[in-house]
Parts: sequence; structure tokens; C-alpha cells
Amino acid sequence: MSARPALPDKLFFRIGEVADLVGVRPHVLRYWEEEFGILKPMKTRGAHRQFRRRDVELALVIKRLLQDEGFTIAGARKKLRELGHVEADASVSKPVERDVTLRAELVTLRSELSSLLARLDGLGVRRSPVVVLDERPAAAVRSIGEARGRERAFED
Repeated sequence: MSARPALPDKLFFRIGEVADLVGVRPHVLRYWEEEFGILKPMKTRGAHRQFRRRDVELALVIKRLLQDEGFTIAGARKKLRELGHVEADASVSKPVERDVTLRAELVTLRSELSSLLARLDGLGVRRSPVVVLDERPAAAVRSIGEARGRERAFED
């Protein structure tokens, strides 16, 4: 049996990285994705696959079963079930997958905004003050409405 490669300390891997770690070509990973329902990498908006650490470890197990131990696809599926790898319920994984994807996009957006603010500060551009509203939206809207009402009273 081949020595198991050490996985980099990352949350997500691209298909090329996974192919290198597992020792197969990317089209093999896409084929395994079709054949093994438990191998489900997330897809970004641009339809790029993002493999989680669990997916990479599972691909390593699949490779070992198919290539090192000589299982067929059906035999490997059966062995994975025996090992406790059960196909995930799609209704549970979709919301989690969506939340992880949204969080990744928000982190990226936050980083881009921070770098943009740093560039603006470097250029000496004066920023307008940020207004922080009360955590209770209804109270904030009410107080803004009251303030506008007072302004109108002074105008009359």
C-alpha cells in the first residue's frame, strides 16, 4: 500500500490540487463524483469544484479501494457503506453548502472592501462618516421618522 500524503492545512481544494494529492487525473475525480454519491464537492458560482478536506480523504479511500485493493466500482461502493461512509441526505447538505459558500463570498468581499478602504486612505480621500443605527431596526426607523418630522415642523 502507498504512503498516505499529508494534506495541506486548508478548508477547500481545487480539483487540480486534489488530483495531485490523490494521484489521478481530474477527469477521474469527476467520474468518481458521478459513480459515488457520497463524493460531493461544492460548486462555486462559476461551477468550479471546491473539495472539502472530507472529500479529499474520501477520494484517497476510493483510490485505495479501486487501484490498490482491486475492487470494482460496485464493490467499492459496498465497501464504503460497510466502512460507514453513507451518502449524505441532499436536503441537509444543500443549506449547509449554501451557508458555507455565502460565508466564503462574504469573507472575500470583506477583504476586497478593506483593501479598497486602505487604498482610499492612502490617496487621502475623505470618507463620509458611517451611521450606525440602533440594533433594533424598528426603533431606528421610528427615530429617523421622528427626526424628519421635527425637521418639517421647523420648516413650516
